[in-house]
Amino acid sequence: MLWELIATIFAGLGAAGIALAIRFISRKKAPRWLIPVFAGLGMLSFQVQSEYNWYQHQAGRLPAGVVVIRTVEQRAFWRPWSYIYPQTLRFIAADIGNAAANQRNNAVWLVDLYLFERRLAAKRVPQVVHCQQQARTDFTENLQIPAPGEAVSPAWQKLDDNDPLLVALCQRQTS
Repeated sequence: MLWELIATIFAGLGAAGIALAIRFISRKKAPRWLIPVFAGLGMLSFQVQSEYNWYQHQAGRLPAGVVVIRTVEQRAFWRPWSYIYPQTLRFIAADIGNAAANQRNNAVWLVDLYLFERRLAAKRVPQVVHCQQQARTDFTENLQIPAPGEAVSPAWQKLDDNDPLLVALCQRQTS
């Protein structure tokens, strides 16, 4: 975040420099208020650009086997441009490449989900997914893995047929 602040300041200084050049070329006929206006617009433009490019940058840095399964687009009144083009400021990625099948029931997989949010550190959340019964639950020490053919407990959350986690994990594991 410190580097982003420094880059924002330099974007403002660069834009102010453009305004100074305009004043120099016009032999100081351009108004003086152009300098702070350009500086402010430069800083605002840099911030908007960095917020819109954050998701592509983060998703592009994910290692092989880690798949983005959900994005969250946000709109905010203090960002009026986000109503035209919403910003992706959060997303969830699943580490499909390192998912591990349960030894007792090979339809049950342990997979790590990573929660990414702008300006926050990523959070790792281990999940257990039952491919046949289309359900998931948090991984805990007290978790009871159902035997093959046995129904899952109410602690498990049912997933839709087209849930991105279920599709990414279970279809990859069957192929």
